[in-house]
Amino acid sequence: MLLLDLHKKAEERRAPLRTWANACPPKQRCQQHQQQEGEEPRGSHCKSEPQHRWEKRLPVSTDDGIIIGYHEDDSLTRSDGCAAEAVLVYLHGLQGLHSLRALVPGLLRCEIEQAMVKLGLIYDKSYAWDIFSDMMRSQLRYTFPSADLPQPFTDNTRAILVDWLIQVHDVFHFSEETLYLSIHLLNRALRQMKVSTSNLQLLGLVCLFLAGKKEESLLPEVSELCYLMENSYTKRQLLRMERRVLCELRFDLSHCPPLHFLLLTASVARCCTKVVCMARYLLELSLLEGQCVVFLPAQLAGASLCLARRVLQEPPTPEGETAWCIASSINMGSETTLLKIMHIQARAAARAHSRETRATFIKFSTAETMHVSSHPALQSGPSLLGLFSEHA
Repeated sequence: MLLLDLHKKAEERRAPLRTWANACPPKQRCQQHQQQEGEEPRGSHCKSEPQHRWEKRLPVSTDDGIIIGYHEDDSLTRSDGCAAEAVLVYLHGLQGLHSLRALVPGLLRCEIEQAMVKLGLIYDKSYAWDIFSDMMRSQLRYTFPSADLPQPFTDNTRAILVDWLIQVHDVFHFSEETLYLSIHLLNRALRQMKVSTSNLQLLGLVCLFLAGKKEESLLPEVSELCYLMENSYTKRQLLRMERRVLCELRFDLSHCPPLHFLLLTASVARCCTKVVCMARYLLELSLLEGQCVVFLPAQLAGASLCLARRVLQEPPTPEGETAWCIASSINMGSETTLLKIMHIQARAAARAHSRETRATFIKFSTAETMHVSSHPALQSGPSLLGLFSEHA
């Protein structure tokens, strides 16, 4: 299996992408109409300035995805934001009482509605809880009872492939949703299809291509995908593998990724930008860990936020602790499950800088991502959880 190192030879390996001028007409018409009405244009998956895609992303309409991005923007603060924070401070004194536990379900529903509006998901809050309930149900559609891979594949082989797909994903400036969907399709395909080792790279790129067709508005040409694999496969082989994957998966490409639960929970919990960025890093690291496929998306998201808060050790505030209490009422699984995921993520983060698969570490070591992957506390991440340091 031939995997190119797209970081070392980025300029040599990149195939020329289709020009960004080929934007779809409906998007243009929508943006022109919004400008005429005096509204700010909505964001899209095609980013003219990809260097800012981690720091701030504009809200988008529901046809572009469930939850696209998270950012702190004072202009989005509700008019009654001060009153809401005052309520959280008041409720902080009730945390030890049964009255607070009785209030949490109603408070969670209210917070979910506000979070979805803030994230640009909906404009009518009456549908917020139905959408959230559907997210919770949809994550149960495809679960993996075991992390075992069919022979002759191993977790290390899979990690190398996923790391390469992360690099390709970054080359094309695809959205985060595309990455998580592609890895989900890969996990399903590996367990439902018989694939030889020589075709594993082709399978991975086809899963990324299918995820892009579902999530993106612009796609590279098939010849460009073959170029990234040094033309080891022909266009006909790639299209044949695409047809095979679609048939084996019964054309079902739906998936509610853990990223959506992370952003929604972070908004409810009033997490700062750095905590969210750190949680995103830990969550993407879990894509490389074969053990994480057995956990639900909401569990992975909850563990990532818990570990991010523990690593950064921000001073607690009464309103912040109450908000986290409400957010943690989302079904993230038992404490034992969360600790198990946090252990896996802490070990992965502690050795990420020295591993061969370093695409995620490099991605989150830039100024746009606040250098979270280089945070010194991550080196002692296992000790924060009471673990013995382990070598990769």
